[in-house]
Amino acid sequence: MNLKTLFLVAALLGAALSPAAAQSGDLDASLNETVVQIPKAGSPAIALETTVYKPEGAGPFPVAIINHGKAYGKAREQARYRPAIAARYFLQRGYAVIVPMRQGFSNSGGNYAGAGCDVEGNGLAHAGDVKAALDYVTAQPWADKGNIVVLGQSHGGWTTLAFGSQAYPGVKALVNFAGGLRQEKCPGWEQALALGAGRYARDTRLPSLWFYGDNDSYFSTHTYRAMHAQYTAAGGQARLVAFGEFGSDAHHLFGSRAGQPVWQPEVSRLLAAVGLPSERQAKFAKYGTAGLTPLPPETDFAALENVIKLPHVKSAGRAGYQAYLMKMIPRAFAIGPDGAWGWADGGEDPLKRALHNCQRHSKGECRLYSVDDFVVWQ
Repeated sequence: MNLKTLFLVAALLGAALSPAAAQSGDLDASLNETVVQIPKAGSPAIALETTVYKPEGAGPFPVAIINHGKAYGKAREQARYRPAIAARYFLQRGYAVIVPMRQGFSNSGGNYAGAGCDVEGNGLAHAGDVKAALDYVTAQPWADKGNIVVLGQSHGGWTTLAFGSQAYPGVKALVNFAGGLRQEKCPGWEQALALGAGRYARDTRLPSLWFYGDNDSYFSTHTYRAMHAQYTAAGGQARLVAFGEFGSDAHHLFGSRAGQPVWQPEVSRLLAAVGLPSERQAKFAKYGTAGLTPLPPETDFAALENVIKLPHVKSAGRAGYQAYLMKMIPRAFAIGPDGAWGWADGGEDPLKRALHNCQRHSKGECRLYSVDDFVVWQ
């Protein structure tokens, strides 16, 4: 069996072993998760698949809206975005968390908007979906429409900056995690990002917080610093948190449990500065992280992509690890002493599920080899 065939078999086996793959439609009761279809005004045939994490009670609750990125491949095949780490952070502070899938993604209607090289227009097109989601949410009795924060990661961060230029009532701050749109087929795409950021800033009066790292596989240090320079030169309020290197790819900070110490204190500071709730509240303590598998520390056993260094496993396990490396964060990979292996991705505790998937095929105790973007093997 050649490596290509092994990779395919391992990918299928990994998916079969992963409860997240079989239960992607399940709702997390501990986060009071629901899914609604939000109609898009002016486009009656389009509804946006939207995840809602809302504290128990009548509210009104301040609103945090989180905008997803764009994975490689077709937008339609992208799974519903479920940022459990960020949802818990905001739920503990009494927020309702809204996560819309934009037009053409997952089970949202329509087609992916803004193809081509007009990166500025792309962001504005997607900002229209954020507006549609907020129009729906702010009409609900449980929403405090005067206290809103908008966040986004990658393409969602770019969408957030674009949305900031729309002066939506009640929005008090923007948070951009590695925002942008990598368009390598477009001449001068990096300069277009910087110029587009500057044009967004001209119409934005909101404070914003930007997170970028120096080993980001999408945007170089030069690219994000040029974007920030153009944004602030045009009058935009943007505090840049340049956190250096993170794991093997700084682009994954927001989705990784290891990234929480980097972004959560900074976001709390921003929320407090604009008069939004920033501290955990005792009455929302039930949304804490108790019960999650402890996050092991990073080790220097091997580079994340070094398949040869995996202990115990044979060729199928190495191919399985290659399949694992293609998965979105959060994710985890576990190995048994007899060569068994298993991985899991998505959901809130892939560490637990990866260990379980491995243990089903191992007589010895399975241990975690990798979590998110780190090798943790001792």
